Amino acid sequence: MLRFARAATPLAFALAIAGCNKNENVSEAANSAVADVGNFTSDAGNAIANAAGKVKEAVTTVPSGQEFADTAAKSDAFEIASARLAKDKAASSGIKHFASMMIEDHTASTAKIKKAAGEADPKITPDPTLTDSQNGKLDDLRKLAGGEFDKEYASQQVDAHQSALSSMTDYADRGAVPSLKAAAGEIKSKVQKHLDTIKGIKDKL
Repeated sequence: MLRFARAATPLAFALAIAGCNKNENVSEAANSAVADVGNFTSDAGNAIANAAGKVKEAVTTVPSGQEFADTAAKSDAFEIASARLAKDKAASSGIKHFASMMIEDHTASTAKIKKAAGEADPKITPDPTLTDSQNGKLDDLRKLAGGEFDKEYASQQVDAHQSALSSMTDYADRGAVPSLKAAAGEIKSKVQKHLDTIKGIKDKL
């Protein structure tokens, strides 16, 4: 009986090792399967996200030439009006310098949009009349001065330039009026520069 027990001990040890190796193989296989599922899930998620993006783009209405020209004209008019306030009321030299750049650059983009609109067939006349929302923002700025003005102006400018960049990029990509489409493509890089600049100024206020 004792001899059997002694003989059985190495056998049990060998079986235990074999069992461990088997478990390790199963574990490796399970891990591999989990990784494969993870990769499939990631690929499927990316495919769904891409499809959703295409669907969103397809259902988003492209503005007409008149609508785009009006939006651009109102944006320029708002930028110039708010920049004039900033030159008088701002405390920050950075804000004042930015405001001067806004007057110069948006006067130039106004001329560019007008020219492009005039080349459309039929011709388009941009409407620069400010929206109620834009007038409200100017009213808010008029109530402020110094540091408080700087922060509000910078915040408004970030929002305004993000919106303008989206509008310019969208029309440059999908617009139907060639002259306005070309103008949007030329202007959007300038808008991106403005956005980057005002974000940097805002972070320091």
